Amino acid sequence: MPAAAQDAVPAPQQAVPPVTALAPAPVETIRSITVVGNQRLEADTVISYMPLRVGEPYTPARGDEALRALYATELFADAQIRNNQGAITIEVRENPVINRIVLEGNKRLKDDKINPEIRLAPRQIFTRTKARADVARIVELYRRQGRFGATVEPKIVQLDQNRVDVVFEIDEGPRSKIRQINILGNEKFSDGQLRSEMVTKQSRFYRFFSSSDVYDPDRLAFDQQKLRQFYLTQGYADFRVVSAVAELTADRSDFIITYVVEEGERYKFGDVKVESDIRDFSGEALQRTLPMKAGDWYNAKQVEDSVTSLNETAGLFGYAFADVQPDFERDPETKTMGVTFKVAEAPRVYVERIDINGNTITRDKVIRREFRLAEGDPFNSIRVKRSRDRIQSLGYFQENLEIEQQPGSSPDRVVLVTNVEEKPTGELNVSAGFSSLERFLVNLSITQRNFMGKGQILRAAVNYSTYSKSAELSFTEPYLFDRNIAVGGDIYRRDYRNFNFVGERRDTTYEQVTTGGQLRLGFPITEYLNGALRYSLSYDEVGLDRSTFYSDIDNDGDLECDPLRAGRYLCDAIGNRTTSSIGYTLAYSTLNNGIRPTRGERVSLSQDFAGLGGSTHYLRTRLNGAKYWEVGSGFILSSSLEGGYIRSFEKPRGSGVDPVRLTDRFFLGEPQIRGFDIRGVGPRIQRAFYSGVDDDGNPILNTDRDQVTDDALGGRAYYLGRVELEIPLGTGAREMGLRPSAFIDIGSVFGIEDPIVNDFPPGDPRLIRPILSESGLRQCRANSGGTLSTIPNDAAGCPAGTTLEARTNTAFRETFLGDTWKPRISIGFGVNWNSPFGPFRIDIAKALVKYEGDDTKLFAFNVGTAF
Repeated sequence: MPAAAQDAVPAPQQAVPPVTALAPAPVETIRSITVVGNQRLEADTVISYMPLRVGEPYTPARGDEALRALYATELFADAQIRNNQGAITIEVRENPVINRIVLEGNKRLKDDKINPEIRLAPRQIFTRTKARADVARIVELYRRQGRFGATVEPKIVQLDQNRVDVVFEIDEGPRSKIRQINILGNEKFSDGQLRSEMVTKQSRFYRFFSSSDVYDPDRLAFDQQKLRQFYLTQGYADFRVVSAVAELTADRSDFIITYVVEEGERYKFGDVKVESDIRDFSGEALQRTLPMKAGDWYNAKQVEDSVTSLNETAGLFGYAFADVQPDFERDPETKTMGVTFKVAEAPRVYVERIDINGNTITRDKVIRREFRLAEGDPFNSIRVKRSRDRIQSLGYFQENLEIEQQPGSSPDRVVLVTNVEEKPTGELNVSAGFSSLERFLVNLSITQRNFMGKGQILRAAVNYSTYSKSAELSFTEPYLFDRNIAVGGDIYRRDYRNFNFVGERRDTTYEQVTTGGQLRLGFPITEYLNGALRYSLSYDEVGLDRSTFYSDIDNDGDLECDPLRAGRYLCDAIGNRTTSSIGYTLAYSTLNNGIRPTRGERVSLSQDFAGLGGSTHYLRTRLNGAKYWEVGSGFILSSSLEGGYIRSFEKPRGSGVDPVRLTDRFFLGEPQIRGFDIRGVGPRIQRAFYSGVDDDGNPILNTDRDQVTDDALGGRAYYLGRVELEIPLGTGAREMGLRPSAFIDIGSVFGIEDPIVNDFPPGDPRLIRPILSESGLRQCRANSGGTLSTIPNDAAGCPAGTTLEARTNTAFRETFLGDTWKPRISIGFGVNWNSPFGPFRIDIAKALVKYEGDDTKLFAFNVGTAF
């Protein structure tokens, strides 16, 4: 039958099993908690770290939470939990205790530099996490030193009682130098020009004193700023550093740095104006003082300097917090940069108070009396700078000291805060050297420039060499009774012995002993001009060995100084005399630091008149000046010039005798003019001895320098000039305290009466001098038995059969040299080093221009310490 439409037939139904819920994990009650494996920690302590307690339900989730709590304490190297029907067992393995930390292989960085950076320490718990962190810290320390190849491997040495020694084995590796600096995109300036502006330098063999060729990521960022500053000073206002990449070479020993730059267009200054909201400030008047004009090449440094200058000018009028902001108007089409300096309105400011912090030794009043401002005075920026310079000149505090200006209790009040960091003010100086004249010499002085924190100066000095010695003691009170009047005094004794040769033996010729003292009084005339008065009294004793240098010249029985044996110039110098003198000094100084100036100038004039009693009469005049410049990039240029003249008021003492005595003249040599020996410049007499005659009967003169007597005579006039350039070094050298300098010295001492010189060849009868008896009579020796007899000094000769007892002196020739105004010139270099054992100075100088008789000296050094 045909099928008819019908409903869909349902599918046969299948049996579906009933759905049942999962059975919940069994919850057991904690019946007990037992801890095993613990050695140092009590079981109750371990349990206290976990959230499990007896009587509470236990689940695996709570067990995991308990394990995490145990590991979080960092006390355990391993921990496990076992559950036996509510009986919980905690099995732990404690982390070891550190016995000691050992560093091996570290030579460049000592233990005292690394240990403060390490978190692990003896008697603490050791964890691997802390060890890994300490490894990273040590590696970072070496990277800061430029050693990117350094590796650190921690090792554990197991000990009893669960203790360990932690050993960090360090391989320092070489310092990672800058092999090359590449610059891409620069068209206006060469690579060399741009590299010269950077602090980072390419590694070269001559940079062994510098650390500038060591890679430092901070220095890399700084160099980008240096490049930008350079381009901005040249008018490239759109300059930018696109990228700076430092790539470490495969051997991890060097870096290659690549800069990509965009120079942009060069701009000129547009309109330059000053708009002032301060009543005392005239914008038009200030505009005329600006260094830039419309049409000049744009220079961002000039803009910065102008802001500083305007702020300082505002400070002169008492506006300590004047707000000067430059407003730029850039015109890309005309390539001009207009600048408007806007000076916002500000109140006049007065000094509310002066705070001084950090002085533990120096008394407050010693610092406060150097301030050119007092509390309640109107603020003045120039006086603040002057106060800073005066405090810096004390030499008691750190370099680059600053006086901060902080807001006071109201907008018209300012607080001046001086944070000082005291440094040693005691100095122990030891100078040593080798002189061709004086052989080995040592100078020792001890100075305290801030005695008892009162600013008083106490000094003691002792100098010793083979032929000279001296002792000196001085004291200065800079503020007498808290007034700006300085008083001081000195007492001294100096013993100088000249020398002569007998064969190869050097003997003393004459001795000069000076004992004396001085009283000083100093006072200010203006802020920059000071005056000083002084009175000196000294007693000189100049003598010769009578048995060696005295003879019966006139055959009258009286021993006199014998020019034949001592030289006429020495015979004229002997005697005792007293010098009583009064003097003054006028000194003008704008130096920013009296100890180590970097800018400013100083000029002084001093005169001393001897004749207030005593036996010497003269006028000594000295004039000297010095100037310092900061010539950029840390270089400091200094020049100085000084001169002097002494005029005698004594009666002439005969032909060939200078009116100014030997002990009062000027002398020149090391250390005043480097490259020459002590008293190695100027007039002198050299006595060379004859060694015999040749085959033709001609006398032979021994001119060997070591066998020639050389006596410096000094001069009545002198001048001395010096130009010196202090050269900055890299960060590493500065940290070591190295300050090298190059210098040129020029000077001369001259202007004395030509002395009488002698020439006694072999066989000259004048070389024979009679030997007198103890009673002062001439003696005759019998030709047969050698018996001595005396005869009257006026007798014509010895009786028959006898011979006059006499001494025959060595034949010699004297030469007068060196008395010329023509300059001696030396050039050289030196290094100041603040070494671990004190300040050290070494000079190497070559005499370029010298004259016959001058004594040169290539090398000199001195060393001292501070306390």
